[in-house]
Amino acid sequence: MSDIVQHPLDGPSFVRRILRSPSAAMGSAIVLLILCLALLAPVIAPYDPNLQETANRLMPPSAAHWFGTDGFGRDLLSRIIYGARSTLLLLLFVVLIMAPLGIAVGLVAGFFGGIVERILMRITDVVMSFPRLLLAFAFVAIMGPGLVNGALALSLTSWPAYARQARVETERLRRSDYLAAAEMVGIKGIRLLYGHVLPLVLPSAIIRLALDLSGIILAAAGLGFLGLGVRPPTAEWGAMVSEGTQVIFDQWWVAAVPGFAILITSLAFNLLADGLRDILDPRHV
Repeated sequence: MSDIVQHPLDGPSFVRRILRSPSAAMGSAIVLLILCLALLAPVIAPYDPNLQETANRLMPPSAAHWFGTDGFGRDLLSRIIYGARSTLLLLLFVVLIMAPLGIAVGLVAGFFGGIVERILMRITDVVMSFPRLLLAFAFVAIMGPGLVNGALALSLTSWPAYARQARVETERLRRSDYLAAAEMVGIKGIRLLYGHVLPLVLPSAIIRLALDLSGIILAAAGLGFLGLGVRPPTAEWGAMVSEGTQVIFDQWWVAAVPGFAILITSLAFNLLADGLRDILDPRHV
């Protein structure tokens, strides 16, 4: 009996491969820690993140305030913990819009070809011709600051890369013996596209998505830094860095602490992406 090739996204095998990859395991651990902090923020945070105590403003790190306080006397540790919620929620919105939109456009273009492909790829090329971050800032400036608007802006400027990648892979698969055999047994149209082509396109899309997450975090922090992100007084890491730059030479911790949170989170997603690239590469399966 011939051996059955296991798909790289199969549950037990996939988890074991992550645990065997040092970078994927370390990145996953840090991401899970940040996720737990965000979910358990009301329990873990020692203070109300929006509580202002002018008598304690710009205090250095101490036993009472581990990371010090900001210009309004708010506890930085509590704001860092609650700020993880804003960052991860925006990240979730971007992922749920950007990747499915790009993959769907690429699948349809690559599978049907012809005029459909030309129209969809020309639209993709037009969007890609603009600087992504600059276009996202312009969208937020037009729509107004806010979590949802920031997520929409980043999503609508980031999907073309997924569309181009999915189109190339779908076009290659369209001529493969695998799809020819599926069509011979009566599997055609949308059922063939989403039941047989999509699972083969997903691994590379997941790798690209993981690699893009750190960039999305930095872009979201940039929006907050410019005042185009979450509305104050909601805790958000980019806005906290912006506030800290006003006193960075005397009270360095106000900007350094949220900056370090952004660095660690971006590094965690980069480590996870590096491990996933090895795990999901067919040469390593």
